[in-house]
Amino acid sequence: MFSVSKNPTIREIQLLYKQNKATPSQVTQFFLNRSKQVDKEIKAVLRYTEDLAAIEAEFCDNLMNQYKEEKGSAWFEELIKDYPLFGIPYSIKDNILVEGEVVTSGSKILQDYKSAYSATVYLKIKQAGGILISQTNQDEFAMGSSTENSAYQTTHNPLDTKRVPGGSSGGSAAVVASGQAVFALGSDTGGSIRQPAAFCNLVGVKPTYGMVSRYGVMAMASSLDQVGPLTNNVYDNLLVLRVLMGKDPNDNTSLFVPELEKSMSQLIDYINQKIFNTKKMVKTDQPFKIGLIKELLGEGVEPEIRNRIKEIALELHNFGHEIAELDLPLTKYALAIYYTLMTVEVASNLERYDGIRYASKVISEIKDPELFFTARDVGFGDEPKRRIMLGTYSSSSGFYDAYYNRAEKVMMILRQQFQQAFEKVDLILTPTSPEFPFRIGYKSNNPLAMYLSDIMTISSNLTRTPAISVPAGLVTYFDNQALESSKLPIGCQVLGPEFGDDKIYKLAFEIEQLVKNLNR
Repeated sequence: MFSVSKNPTIREIQLLYKQNKATPSQVTQFFLNRSKQVDKEIKAVLRYTEDLAAIEAEFCDNLMNQYKEEKGSAWFEELIKDYPLFGIPYSIKDNILVEGEVVTSGSKILQDYKSAYSATVYLKIKQAGGILISQTNQDEFAMGSSTENSAYQTTHNPLDTKRVPGGSSGGSAAVVASGQAVFALGSDTGGSIRQPAAFCNLVGVKPTYGMVSRYGVMAMASSLDQVGPLTNNVYDNLLVLRVLMGKDPNDNTSLFVPELEKSMSQLIDYINQKIFNTKKMVKTDQPFKIGLIKELLGEGVEPEIRNRIKEIALELHNFGHEIAELDLPLTKYALAIYYTLMTVEVASNLERYDGIRYASKVISEIKDPELFFTARDVGFGDEPKRRIMLGTYSSSSGFYDAYYNRAEKVMMILRQQFQQAFEKVDLILTPTSPEFPFRIGYKSNNPLAMYLSDIMTISSNLTRTPAISVPAGLVTYFDNQALESSKLPIGCQVLGPEFGDDKIYKLAFEIEQLVKNLNR
């Protein structure tokens, strides 16, 4: 009988296959059994895709046998080269479509809706050999920072079940952090992958806008949404993102950047050789000039978080990197820009849910001449309603120039500031979140306090630049509300220039090793 660690990696699972200790079907069943037991407390899974998982696992079983027969002693290396995610059980957020499966985006208005087609990101993972085992909970239509806004259940943080896992991809973060899946896919519109990654001690990335297809992903704000992976280490995250990248004819915003794709593949080979062949600290092959944004390390950031980021910056300096202070004054307006532009897109994208198209059983049973209004009143939760109203107001006649147009102009200046900053430095280092995971219910009745959770992450979405959150370790934090001390995680965020995804992974890999040394 084989065993699997609490926080499994892709390499760990694939070694089971290489050593003939397990088959993909056996590993898939193991994770399904573990998830059903563990998730009773965590509540991260909305539904299991057991029939689909059985089909995909059987395909992998047959593939394994085929390669053994045809490739001889080199069968495993050839198999992994063709199917880099071979036999890996994973989960996806409930806004990513899978043909024939129920998908609701965490909303009652889509309850029991079955998708007619599959998202490109799902198809790419499937083609790489991944095995989908579950769909995870999320804030309704990806609107929230705690996964308390779901119409179905509240997800708990595996590190402290009295606290939130972050949001909106909190379910995806929680399944990985609790060992229910090897990795998970989430979506990030203003930090919805990176903030849960920080709260659950994981690695989470928001790629350069356009690097990953949005086809088949339910839109919240189309100009900001991006899909990315949540994993237990940097190498796994890089491996999954490389599978997801590329031009998609179904998504006109997707991009093909051959130099970046080549660089990412080379980085996988480089880390693969270094990480498994040496116990020494592996430094990046070139020193970076790293910027610290003055405005994001000041007031409002928990002292323990600020100190840990500065400590990491000092360690990076000792390893040969140059550290510089940056002044980006418009970052303090990023939250206002984001919540003006995003809500207008929300109002537009959610207009299609009218009680007729995609109608759930709950909506279909409404007998009312004013179906449109009644369906939306019953089907949407408080947060979608709030954002629809804000967006409708901001884009309405008489207010369009005062709010939406002005926010667009300031966003363009913010992008210019970041472009100028990346002419001075190679990468930027910030906290992922200004706060620790907060207690469930603590911000439920205070939307503005909840919105402030995004303050560190939204600039990357507005400027279309890549950003990754890496665990910066667990620290002791005294909670004044609960009057108790807890060991809670900190996330360290690395931001790069547009198409600098390979650079952020290089530094993230080094930070990951530094943090391990700091925690010893």
